[in-house]
Amino acid sequence: MRSPLSRARGLGSSRDGFQHWWMQRVTAVALIPLTLWFAASLIALTGSDYNTFIAWLKAPVVTVFMVLLLIALCHHMGLGLRVVVEDYAHSDWAKVPAVVAIRCACFALAVVGIFATLRIAFDR
Repeated sequence: MRSPLSRARGLGSSRDGFQHWWMQRVTAVALIPLTLWFAASLIALTGSDYNTFIAWLKAPVVTVFMVLLLIALCHHMGLGLRVVVEDYAHSDWAKVPAVVAIRCACFALAVVGIFATLRIAFDR
C-alpha cells in the first residue's frame, strides 16, 4: 500500500519534458514567419537567373533570415525526430545510438547550411 507520491518518487521530475516540449513550440512558431518569408521570396525569384539569386542572398537581412531559418528548422527537426525514436524504439541499444545520430545529423546539416549561406554572402 503506497501513496501515489511514493510511487512517483525516483521516477524523475515531471518537468523533464517541459523544456523539450517548449522548445518544439518555440521553434514551430519561429518557423511560421520564416517559412512564409522564404516561400514568398522563392516565388518572387521564380524565373530569375543564378546571379540574381546570389545577389538576393548577399543582402544582409536575407542572410540573417536564412541563417535563422536554418537554425530553427534543424533544431525543430532534431526535436521531432528524437520524439519519434523515443516513442517507437523500445530498446535502449537501438534508441541511444539513433538519438545520437539524429543530433549529429541535424547539427551537421545546420553547420553546412549556415556555412554555405555565409560563404555566398561574404564572397566577393
